[in-house]
Amino acid sequence: MITVGHRDERPIARQGDGTLLAEGARFSETIAHLAKSTFISKGVYRFRSHADANRQQENCLAKGMGRLAAERA
Repeated sequence: MITVGHRDERPIARQGDGTLLAEGARFSETIAHLAKSTFISKGVYRFRSHADANRQQENCLAKGMGRLAAERA
């Protein structure tokens, strides 16, 4: 087995100062924003091929970009 990365575990603090809470909130906010920016509605999608999946992704992206352009105009 090959080790690719290295991560140091953070020590457990005796008293919290809120920095990890703020970091977690920023991460959660980023993930929520990412979900909104893909223009793909929630759900489980099953495709027969990768080409079908790519076509659906491109259609959602084009519709979403058109919707944003209409809102800005």
